[in-house]
Formats: sequence, structure tokens, C-alpha cells
Amino acid sequence: MDLGLKNKTALITGASRGIGFAVAECLANENCNLHLVATDRLKLERAKKTIEKASKINISTQAVDLSIESELSKLSDKLGEADILINNAGAIPRGGLEDIDDKTLRKAWELKLFGYINLSRMAFNSMRKRRSGVILNIIGAAARNPTYNYIAGSVANVALENFTIAMGKESTKHGVRILGVHPAITDTDRMVGHYEKTAESKFGDKSRWREVLPPLPFDRPTTPLEVANLVTFLVSEKASYSSGIVVDITGGI
Repeated sequence: MDLGLKNKTALITGASRGIGFAVAECLANENCNLHLVATDRLKLERAKKTIEKASKINISTQAVDLSIESELSKLSDKLGEADILINNAGAIPRGGLEDIDDKTLRKAWELKLFGYINLSRMAFNSMRKRRSGVILNIIGAAARNPTYNYIAGSVANVALENFTIAMGKESTKHGVRILGVHPAITDTDRMVGHYEKTAESKFGDKSRWREVLPPLPFDRPTTPLEVANLVTFLVSEKASYSSGIVVDITGGI
């Protein structure tokens, strides 16, 4: 199936690993040009080289700390050129209110909540002038299934869900689509690291991390590739009437 992404340009944040990298690979398979953004320059270059081995698209990279508002301006030119923006950056720490101080809370929200909002604003201003473009926010299932031990992420995610829906309803007036996805527990290095810490605390053996996973559909986490396949379809021309929605990829939990 031709998804109509050939020669489009996508800017992806958090693109050096995990879901962001998987999305980059999927878009590259559709001959979509890429601008990869993350904080770690070396990891970005490794990601670029890996993708270049399998494709002949144009790939550029940019190391930016999206938790610092002044850094966002570095992306203004690339955002102005992008046909697709995929917001993916943002690792919000776990814990209840007693575990997260105000400084940590605000820094986490600066990266994910306000980072997504500010980049969306910048991209939308350019896209609506062209009357074309797609913004997709990778959010998280805690928006609909909040937990106290992930309270900062639960609050940020539900805010981003409503931001995405509200913007996506308005954006269609300007020829732009804005939508999102909610992955559940996804098999990334960050997820494994979290459960390794839990296993180390519980058993004194981090290799037993699979034993501390909660019950999951199909008895496993989702994979970055499964999320990326959904994202790739949603930003493509085959989903041209989809906007103002957030799609779950949770296995039904």
C-alpha cells in the first residue's frame, strides 16, 4: 500500500531511540525525508547512520534540549519546512506527590507538556499558511488510566489529550490535521530500566524484571514497531479524514 509519504519531510523529537526511532525507520521505509531531534548528539548520529543503511532519503539531525524554552527557537526553520511533526520527547518521572518536588514536576512538564504545545504552535503557524500538514502527539495511556504512582505523567498526558483534541477540531479549518496516539507499556530501554529497578528492589536481581510487570494483553508489552506502524498510517494520506482524535494502542487495557 502506497501511503503517499514519498518526498514528504517529517520532524521527529525523541528520535534517537525507542518509539521515536521506530517511527523514523517506518517513515524512512515510505521514502519520507527526516529531521531527527533529541538531546544526545552521538545517539542521533548513530540513529541516522542506521537508517541510512536501509534507505536513500534525506536525513538531518539536531541536538536540542526541549525542556528549555529558549532552545525551541533552534527548530523554527525546520518546523517551517516540515510536512509532519511528531512530538515524542519527554520522560516524566514516576512517583506520587511525596516523591516528586516542585522543581522536578515543572521540569518534566516543560519537556513534555509545554514542549509539545510550543512545537505544535510553531509548526501549526507554518502549516496553516500552506493549508497542509500533520501534527501527531505520542502521549500515553495514563491519560485515560491515571495512577497515583505516575501522577505527574497522568496529569500531563490528560492535558495533552485535550490539547490535541481541541487543536485537531480547529485545525481542519486550515487544512491541517492534528491527532495523537496513546501507547501503553512499551518495550523500550526506558521501560526495561524502570522494571529492572523494581526487580532489584524486590528480589535483589534486576534480571527478574519481567516478573514485576503488571498483567498485560497478550502477556507482553507493546513494541515500538507496533506503535510506529500506527503512527505512520495516521500521518499518511490514507488517514486524511482523521483529526481531533487520540487513538489507543493499549491492547484494550
